[in-house]
Amino acid sequence: MKVLIVSDSHGLTSELSQIRDMHPNMDLMIHCGDSELQADHESLKGYAAVRGNCDFEAAFPEDRIEEAGGLRFFVTHGHRYSVKSTLMNLSYRARELKADIVCFGHSHGLGTEMSDGILFINPGSIRLPRGRTEKTYIILEIREKGVTLDVYDISDGKIPELTQKFLLVKGH
Repeated sequence: MKVLIVSDSHGLTSELSQIRDMHPNMDLMIHCGDSELQADHESLKGYAAVRGNCDFEAAFPEDRIEEAGGLRFFVTHGHRYSVKSTLMNLSYRARELKADIVCFGHSHGLGTEMSDGILFINPGSIRLPRGRTEKTYIILEIREKGVTLDVYDISDGKIPELTQKFLLVKGH
């Protein structure tokens, strides 16, 4: 089972469609907010999207829960949880929701962290990355004994040295 995770596209349209078209066999596609598009925009077709601090469309939910491969995903932009300074608020909410994986954006910084059995994923930004030059998104492959996380640059494809594996206990 595969999950595509993208965030902070800030008005890009053809790039979102390009990513979707390059990876047609995804079981779930997530957009962690700041698309700056209307919720029904063609470029967001197929993405489970949330509202970021730069999204003004009321049709976007602030947060959402998605299920894939027996795992519970908590999707949010992150601005309401102060993710630029701490993951603690996000962690508390993830535990309340019994999430296995948290997908968020806002900081534009690519990063992953395993904390108390919960995997936190920030796919970076495909428009304005911070902390690196690559414009990144993530594909997570759910396997029987955990997940494999691959990072992609929108122009150059998979970045092999950033591949990570995590052991997850479903429904911990």
